[in-house]
Amino acid sequence: MFGVNKIGFDNEAYIRRQSEQISKRINEFGGKLYLEFGGKLFDDYHASRVLPGFAPDSKLQMLKHIAHDVEVVIVINSSDIESNKIRRDLGITYDADVLRLIDAYRGAGLYVGSVVLAQFNGQPAALAFKSKLEQLGVKVFIHYNIEGYPYNVAHIVSDAGFGKNEYIETERPLVVITAPGPGSGKMATCLSQLYHENQRGVKAGYAKFETFPIWNLPLKHPVNLAYEAATADLNDVNMIDPFHLEAYGTTTVNYNRDVEVFPVLNAIFEKIEGVSPYKSPTDMGVNMVGYCISDDEAVREASKAEIVRRYFNTMCDLRMGRGKQTAVDKIVSLMNQAGVSIDDRAVIKAAADRSAATDGQPAVAIELPDGRIVTGKTSNLLGASSAALLNAAKAIAGLPEDLLMIAPSIIEPIQELKTGILKGHNPRLHSDETLIALSMSANTNPVAKKALESIELLKGCEAHSTVILSQVDADVYRKIGMNLTCEPRYQTKKLYHK
Repeated sequence: MFGVNKIGFDNEAYIRRQSEQISKRINEFGGKLYLEFGGKLFDDYHASRVLPGFAPDSKLQMLKHIAHDVEVVIVINSSDIESNKIRRDLGITYDADVLRLIDAYRGAGLYVGSVVLAQFNGQPAALAFKSKLEQLGVKVFIHYNIEGYPYNVAHIVSDAGFGKNEYIETERPLVVITAPGPGSGKMATCLSQLYHENQRGVKAGYAKFETFPIWNLPLKHPVNLAYEAATADLNDVNMIDPFHLEAYGTTTVNYNRDVEVFPVLNAIFEKIEGVSPYKSPTDMGVNMVGYCISDDEAVREASKAEIVRRYFNTMCDLRMGRGKQTAVDKIVSLMNQAGVSIDDRAVIKAAADRSAATDGQPAVAIELPDGRIVTGKTSNLLGASSAALLNAAKAIAGLPEDLLMIAPSIIEPIQELKTGILKGHNPRLHSDETLIALSMSANTNPVAKKALESIELLKGCEAHSTVILSQVDADVYRKIGMNLTCEPRYQTKKLYHK
């Protein structure tokens, strides 16, 4: 069984070392660096799960250390705007996420210089978004589809290739190129800028900041296996960097896409600047994560737990029609490599047992920080996720499990509103409605107030549901910070599920 997570990562050391490494790379390139940021910049919850102690906003805090040198450029693929592509973890479109990112960076004191519409081909929705951004005072630059990219180097590095892209006007030495999600065109944007800077006689360099895989950990370390699980739908594969091994005689880890494209990148660098600054894909990176692991065993355990969670998430995606069987098969293989199974996740059996004891009704189990497991069942008043949440709060607060904290006089009007005025079919309270009812009770009931104050202590706890939870219930668990998994089945046999 997986234990309760122990701290295994030194976050302060990471911020310090990463800042120093990036500043060093800027100086190596003569004072101008385009830094491609992979992954999430300020809400990297995957990293915080597999590296307990890593703060989700660590990368943002690192940039704030050198904020006076930083300019952020956000890249969005024009086709993603046209297709209304959704960022699944937030439930918003990529273009809406660009606006969210701008607000977040500005709120953190970082300068957002512009937005790039990549792979532009006249998409009407992209043009409309460009107009919207400009009305909001945001500078927008257009980068076009380049025929033969990335392999036709002679065409790419020419007036008809990168040359037809608009030159992004930047002001600061470190230009962070980031995006709402993968496939947005970050690397192409960096390379295009190197071309234009070179045409203008400006010395500039390129580097990549990708947290995973961690280059100086073993290939089959659970942290790197967990990264493969997280990207199973993309079919990324970790591998030994053959270019680094040949150049330096040192074994490092990278992933297939970077290794496959490196010869092409090298040729582009040579075409632009006459010589490539790098001998391997690993050389391009500025990732200091591996140096800041303080407890390898704790990190291994956390990563193994994440692989099992990814299995259930991918199974649910498949059941909901937005996943692939190949991704499930890959994670099963990764579980075997890591030596883990679903039996290692204690909340699964606890939820199943509670469901069996209530004639197969949905049930939810939550593992508390001290290792105790509480469960919640479906009732006439509450859904299983709501009941489990209340029971967990009571357990942490040291209150009896059978203690009534929310009076029926508070619950019944909410149910009447749902089924009467709003014409809903489910009278049971969802998790958000339950927390609102609990907060109302807390005004006059000291016991309810104590339980409400305990909710935040559930951050980092494991939870499992015997059915796929509604989006609102899943969102509440996510916002609290719990690690939720669900069995890949619905509560009913209906074809339409909200």
